[in-house]
Amino acid sequence: MSKNTPFEAKTAQCGTLESSDCLVTISESETLRIDYRGANAGIFRKRTEAIVKELLKGRDLASVAISIQDNGALEVTIRARIETAIERFLQGR
Repeated sequence: MSKNTPFEAKTAQCGTLESSDCLVTISESETLRIDYRGANAGIFRKRTEAIVKELLKGRDLASVAISIQDNGALEVTIRARIETAIERFLQGR
């Protein structure tokens, strides 16, 4: 099987599902997709999407799917989890 077959999608994660943390998953995609979930998604969705776009732009990533399950994480924690997931994703490319 070749290295870039559709059956070997590149995915990276960072974080946990524990209280006051978040789980960030990033994978290959043909377009940018952001899925933000959590009890306060209505309040923090726009802020978190802006953080995601800022960090992806800084790494020249435009076509990825990123999922964030937020369980009450602080903004600094969310940012750190996203940055680490991006770094792991890029290392696995």
